Amino acid sequence: MPFGIIKNARKVFPQNQLSKGAKQDLIALDDASFEFEEGEIVSLLGPSGCGKTTLLRIIAGLLSRTSGEVTIGGKSIDGPYEDYGFIFQSPGLMPWRSVIDNVLFPMDVLKSNDANAKTRAMDLLQLVGLNGFEKARPHQLSGGMQQRVSLCRALIHKPKLLLMDEPFGALDELTRMEMNDLLLRIRRETHASVLFVTHSISEAIYLADKVLVFSSRPARIALNLPIDLGNERSQSTRFTNAFMQAERRASEALGIIKPEVAVSQGSQA
Repeated sequence: MPFGIIKNARKVFPQNQLSKGAKQDLIALDDASFEFEEGEIVSLLGPSGCGKTTLLRIIAGLLSRTSGEVTIGGKSIDGPYEDYGFIFQSPGLMPWRSVIDNVLFPMDVLKSNDANAKTRAMDLLQLVGLNGFEKARPHQLSGGMQQRVSLCRALIHKPKLLLMDEPFGALDELTRMEMNDLLLRIRRETHASVLFVTHSISEAIYLADKVLVFSSRPARIALNLPIDLGNERSQSTRFTNAFMQAERRASEALGIIKPEVAVSQGSQA
């Protein structure tokens, strides 16, 4: 059985819940269906406002769905799902807490901030290259370093599912590539499943085992694209034929370029 099953998920915001002047209900998500296995990375790719974040919030149990089914780890999600980590574009670190105290914050909430939690926090900081920065405050870190702390915080309670909403969108291109490689390493180390929202076609393909291309609102899955690039990826992977073919298929599904038209042999111009 797949680890995650999303079947005919739909979300409609009633007119009376929208801003003043709204003339009709808003269909934010319309009939989204897909599955993913434990340890897979699934990229959610599509235009702004198409419902990708809405879908993440539904999967986390933070937002009720209008209809459809969501099952994670064999459990139907009808309220907040405990076994996940959520990472946003902004790191959202508490400026008055040190790096390690920010990482340990979820364990404070769970009342499990013991010696084992502190050991795991130190191990995670070492994994993301931040050993030696345990006592630093967020304002002393670069944007990329802050996002690494955010990753550690999301992983501290060993979740089986990571939900990531454009976590690297505000970073410069070089740092973003480094964070892509770090996420792939974290997936190998933790075996967590990852649902990753992005607007970058290249990033979506580089990270994912499959890419879901969403249409404009109301969001439907226009393409479920398996990515066959192997598990050992490096930045040179971006220049392979398989990578570029996947980029083209995603671009076609987004309407950025027209689909290739096969020309039969022997046809005349």
